[in-house]
Amino acid sequence: MHRHSRRTPAATAVLAASVLLLSGCGGADGGGDIDSATGKVAGQVTFQTWNLKARFEKYFDGVIAEFEKKYPGTTVKWIDQPAEGYPQKLSADAAAGTLPDVVNVSPDLAYPLAKAGLALNVGKAAGKYRGEYLDGAWKSNEMPGLSGVYAFPWYLNTGPMFYNKGLFRKAGLDPEKPPTTYDRLFADALAMARNSDRKIAMLASTPSIEDFGRYGVHLMNAQGTAFTFNEPKGVQLLTRYKELYAAGALDSQALTAVAESAGRKFEQQSVAMNPGSALDLANFKRDAPGLYKNIGITDAVNNTGKANMYVQGLMVSARSKVKPAAVAFAHFVTDRRHQMAFAQQVAVFPSSAGALDDPYFTKEDGTDATRVRVAAAKSLKSAVNYTPVLLSDQMKTVLRNAVARALQGKQSPQQALDSAASECNRLLKTG
Repeated sequence: MHRHSRRTPAATAVLAASVLLLSGCGGADGGGDIDSATGKVAGQVTFQTWNLKARFEKYFDGVIAEFEKKYPGTTVKWIDQPAEGYPQKLSADAAAGTLPDVVNVSPDLAYPLAKAGLALNVGKAAGKYRGEYLDGAWKSNEMPGLSGVYAFPWYLNTGPMFYNKGLFRKAGLDPEKPPTTYDRLFADALAMARNSDRKIAMLASTPSIEDFGRYGVHLMNAQGTAFTFNEPKGVQLLTRYKELYAAGALDSQALTAVAESAGRKFEQQSVAMNPGSALDLANFKRDAPGLYKNIGITDAVNNTGKANMYVQGLMVSARSKVKPAAVAFAHFVTDRRHQMAFAQQVAVFPSSAGALDDPYFTKEDGTDATRVRVAAAKSLKSAVNYTPVLLSDQMKTVLRNAVARALQGKQSPQQALDSAASECNRLLKTG
């Protein structure tokens, strides 16, 4: 199955390069012919997913049969694309005018299509359904510089933080009260480094764009035309991380760490906190029983009261010849009943309002998977998608390199972030 919780690699630039070459792509709201979305539900709907058929064919066949029965005169043709090359496939279809009627997208993939007028503004065409979805999930498909919403929210994910209660206890910290704000995180991290003679670091990786978002930094201007993570609050966050690095509270290899190496440090009990998933818990139980018996689960630290949300959606083509049926089907797949059924087959979460209050997401049964599911579901109720849809992988690298220069003292935090924002804004303009 394609990634449930991470953005696609280098996807948006590929799409933008070809999609925005299209001419005659509709108005500024990208809405296409809104009125035609309210007519008779009939005709053949082409429905494209992203690496789901191998594991979930029976589920989708059932949903499609149910839809066709509910709406006589409709048929649904399901197309499932491999994960590899999916952005390029969307780009080619957009350029050729052959986008399917309903398309599985993440917000970063929807953005260039919406900007080119190829994504139906479901905020206008189907705004009556807004109350059926979590507010943060609905808003995740708002696009910078455009008015409206360009995909129905579908399934969500988020990552809880694991922490090592044993290491907290050794450092004189309360193992039942992990940090929930950045100020507390920094204070606890410095105490842990000091009390362990720099042998135990709190964290194994440098701050990402999500950390800046969770810290409360404004990442872009209101128009979505420039990155602003170099504002005073962003500089403050990086300055604090520089203090951690100097004190040994941030692992010495954090500058080059990837998720896998950070995970190994946590498993070896040389780092006290790390993000993870239910799969990690099962691995700890098998491979690191000493760690497993000390595992605590908490939300990712934030100053905003809101966790980070990864979201998948269903976009309707603005050029669909069967818009009423396409909108009806996208809504049908993403309604509460079908989202709940899908979430119980795979480790994802529904974006339907109220669904996360179901006992499946609230009731503990003593298993590891349930522990993580309950913790994640709780945080998702108010979660938001912090990562700007305009932030490409190239821009992420620019920011990561700037953070490393600041931590090493090669540039001040202000200089490093000014340089990164300037370069990201140049990339934004040049595409």
